[in-house]
Amino acid sequence: MDDAVSRVLNGGALGAVHLCNAYTLSLASKSRSLARQLNRGSLNLPDGKPLVWIARGLGMRHLTRRVYGPELMERSFGDGQSLGIRHYLYGSSKEVIGALSRVISHRWPGALLVGAEAPPFGDLSDAELDAAAERFEVAGADIVWIGLGTPKQDYVAARLAERSPQTFVAIGAAFDFIAGQKRQAPRFMREHGLEWVFRLASEPRRLWRRYLVGNSVFIYENLRHRPRLAVPSIDE
Repeated sequence: MDDAVSRVLNGGALGAVHLCNAYTLSLASKSRSLARQLNRGSLNLPDGKPLVWIARGLGMRHLTRRVYGPELMERSFGDGQSLGIRHYLYGSSKEVIGALSRVISHRWPGALLVGAEAPPFGDLSDAELDAAAERFEVAGADIVWIGLGTPKQDYVAARLAERSPQTFVAIGAAFDFIAGQKRQAPRFMREHGLEWVFRLASEPRRLWRRYLVGNSVFIYENLRHRPRLAVPSIDE
């Protein structure tokens, strides 16, 4: 997490940053276009405990813990205060964006929030993204946080990175969690790979396919392909 926060805050205009979990990779295993966008990303972070387990089994011993999206966003707003980082919120709904903006101003009064908007639902046209990119530049945003759900937010981050020199972080449900619109799983569940159980129990009708089908595909693909990577030896 410390490395991820440092890269996001001090890495300049990174372009597209993706937070990946088992569901993200299960979708990418079936979609060449999504896999291509993830592979082209400037920074892909393991926002899922199973990814950390598998990566460490492949020799990536430096991956000691997951990069949890809401924590990454909270840390970036907090640590970014002294650095003068300018943030822009892009995603979700007007209600959530409004609540999130109020939470940010209360918890991090020194944070520079230079813009916040909820884009139209559905696919975003090139013209809409062109206009959004212009607004980001006019606002002087350094980081644009994108909360549109997977995989839409990953495509949008990649498309915006082609248009404007900022860091675009596809952050998932962090908007809802930090704004207090949805409950987060207890810490012990998040740290032991059980967050999906909590979220499935909280929203079964909306999330059953994501977790029951998506997680099964992820496990199947790992067993079928038995990934092998040549990785450098990195000290703990």
